[in-house]
Amino acid sequence: MADSLSDTLRTPPLAGASGLRSLAVARGIGRLFARNDIWMIPEMPLRNGRRADLMGVDPKGRIVIVEIKCARGDLMGDGKWPDYLDFCDRFFWGLPPELDRACLEGEDFRPDLCGVIVADEYDAEIIRPAPSQPLAPARRKVEVERLARAALRRHQVLLDPQCEPWAVGRPE
Repeated sequence: MADSLSDTLRTPPLAGASGLRSLAVARGIGRLFARNDIWMIPEMPLRNGRRADLMGVDPKGRIVIVEIKCARGDLMGDGKWPDYLDFCDRFFWGLPPELDRACLEGEDFRPDLCGVIVADEYDAEIIRPAPSQPLAPARRKVEVERLARAALRRHQVLLDPQCEPWAVGRPE
């Protein structure tokens, strides 16, 4: 376990080939979203105890969450993904090109609620747009503020690794 937030930011949370593949997919998605003025941060804790792989805000202030899966078993075994829907306006699955995504068309994966992005370390493409499921304005305000504070805190710690958050381990 990391000793501080700055250690977490310097050391990828995932190890091994699957972890490196997840980082590559996240990088490609980040590039796609940056071109579309959608800015995200990785590993964002949610108030329900879950952690979004990528969470960010689009130009209209809508919250976007991306859950990255690089292995079929991980994708098929993920029963917790509906827990993210209460914290975003749009939800995407982020996958590497070689992963079979046919299962995402089944009703268990709610294609009516979820978009699909295919990405590698260089770029990404939206294969299925994520339908908008608007959050209540009060909920969106709280989540955007939490996201902004987490991003600002992470940025400050990157600038000054000795500047630790006042309560290390406190959920963002």
